[in-house]
Amino acid sequence: MLYYAVVFLVIALIAGALGFFGVAGAAVGIAKILFFVFLVLFVVSLLLGRRAGPTV
Repeated sequence: MLYYAVVFLVIALIAGALGFFGVAGAAVGIAKILFFVFLVLFVVSLLLGRRAGPTV
């Protein structure tokens, strides 16, 4: 998911450099949403992973 956030960020940078500001704004918005979803899932997986008891 972090990969897709970076891809949309690169698309936004290229679109902004070429003057497609509408596309750039949309790509930045998508990249932000994907990054925050990744961050939440990462924190949840860290917390759940630490709760698990020792395996035998």
